[in-house]
Amino acid sequence: MKQFVQNKYFLLIFIAVIWGSSFILIKKILPVFDPYQIGAFRAGLSGLLLSFIGWPALKRMSKKDIFWIALSGLFGNFLVVFIFPIAQQGVSSSLAGIINALDPIFTLILGAMLFGIRNKAIQYAGAVIGFIGAIVLVYSSNSGTGESHLYYTLLLVVGSALYAVSALIIEKKLPHIKSTDISSGIYTIWMVPSLLILSFSGFFTDIDYSHNETVVALGYLVFLTVISTTLVMFLFFKLVQDTSAVFVSTISLLLPVVAVIWGILDKEKFTVWYVIGGLLILLSVYLIREKNKKSFDGE
Repeated sequence: MKQFVQNKYFLLIFIAVIWGSSFILIKKILPVFDPYQIGAFRAGLSGLLLSFIGWPALKRMSKKDIFWIALSGLFGNFLVVFIFPIAQQGVSSSLAGIINALDPIFTLILGAMLFGIRNKAIQYAGAVIGFIGAIVLVYSSNSGTGESHLYYTLLLVVGSALYAVSALIIEKKLPHIKSTDISSGIYTIWMVPSLLILSFSGFFTDIDYSHNETVVALGYLVFLTVISTTLVMFLFFKLVQDTSAVFVSTISLLLPVVAVIWGILDKEKFTVWYVIGGLLILLSVYLIREKNKKSFDGE
């Protein structure tokens, strides 16, 4: 097993498969647990599991660093664990996976707007292509019955933008903090509010855990939290340290592919417009990667 963990291609595919499977897992959990229970359980349990690293890390940090870590966690961890389950009440898991690929596009645009990060013309062209793809997906998210899923689709777009804001805060305000300390600190800070929400959500009182359907959904939720959120996070940072930013960014291209495959296997609605919108977004992500790619030539 050790030789597989040391293999960067194995790690890349493994991380993409696990994170790309998160959307279908949320879909399977939603019939039993509501979005607030899902989000609060994920953030709360992750905080409990990572607090043994997070508390000592936070104690070593200045109040200013803790502020930025808390703010990054609010946008990129605490809010989005509720946003995506809420949105998936109205859109398919495959569409959620495709829209999640907008993250690098928002990182480019918001980085230029908020932090004055300079980019190449081809990257801005890529961003325009990506937003055209997003518009196609938003337009095509209306169901055949005439019911509009516009609200849920736009909610996914907002979630992707929040991921980008979080990443930019970490890049610009916390470059001197180890990535594992940042992540564990984030989950530790937001653990208490998450557990409070979970306790008032009826998770412990209103759900009958004697039903087989409930037990299966709980198993999916535990897997989503322990494996997708906690274990894979450490593997992701190991991959970052062992390779390059360009290599790791390939996950942004693979993740929606995995989500779409799961959606097709689960017989979800998948139209030609999803294909067009998804391909435009993937092309956009590829073009945006070009600037950083030059930095790693010769590695």
